[in-house]
Amino acid sequence: MTMITLALSKGRIFDETMPLLAAAGIEVLEDPETSRKLILPTNKPEVRVVMVRATDVPTYVQHGGADIGVTGKDTLIEHGGQGLFRPLDLKIAKCRVSVAVRSDFDYEHAVTQGSRLKVATKYTAIAREFFASKGVHVDLIKLYGSMELAPLTGMADAIVDLVSTGNTLKANNLVEVERIMDISSHLVVNQAALKLKQEPLRHIIDAFASAIRQD
Repeated sequence: MTMITLALSKGRIFDETMPLLAAAGIEVLEDPETSRKLILPTNKPEVRVVMVRATDVPTYVQHGGADIGVTGKDTLIEHGGQGLFRPLDLKIAKCRVSVAVRSDFDYEHAVTQGSRLKVATKYTAIAREFFASKGVHVDLIKLYGSMELAPLTGMADAIVDLVSTGNTLKANNLVEVERIMDISSHLVVNQAALKLKQEPLRHIIDAFASAIRQD
C-alpha cells in the first residue's frame, strides 16, 4: 500500500481544505483542535494528515516529510518554493498582505522623501521587494507575532502583515495604507513523490481541481 501524507496547518487552511478533501473521498477522522495527535488518520488507510505549523508546510513537503500540502502564497514566497510542484491555487483562506501604520503617522510623507523606514514583519522577503520597488530604504525587524505592537511601542514606523478583516488593526489604532498582494492557499507537491506515487497523488489533485471549478 502506498501511503500518502498530506501536510496541513490548524485554523482556516484546515477548515477550508476539508470540503476539497471530501471531493476526493477523504475524511479526516479526528479534529486537530481537540486531538493531541500530530498525525491524524482518515477514512482511507492509505492517506494520513500531518499537522504542522503553517510556515513549516513547504519545508515538510520539500524534504519528503509529506507528499503534498496546503500553504498560503505568503508562506511560499518566504520559503522560496524550491523543490516544490505547485499545481493549483485552491482559492481558499483568502486575505492580503498590507502595510499598516499608526493612524497619526504620515506614511505618504515618509515614503516620498527617501528617508529610511523601520518596518516590522515576519514577511521579510515580501517587504524587502515591495519597498525596493518603490525606492524606499527600509530597516526590517523580524517578528513572529503581535506585529501591531511594533508601531505602538515606537519600535517600528510600519508593519507588513496579513490582513483579512482589518478589525485587529482598527482595535489597535492602526490603519492599512497599502495593499501589497492578495493571498490564497496553494497545493504543493513533493517532486519526487509525484513520480513515485503518481496515480494516488493525481487522483487528489484532479479531485481538488474539479471541486474548485464547481465553486
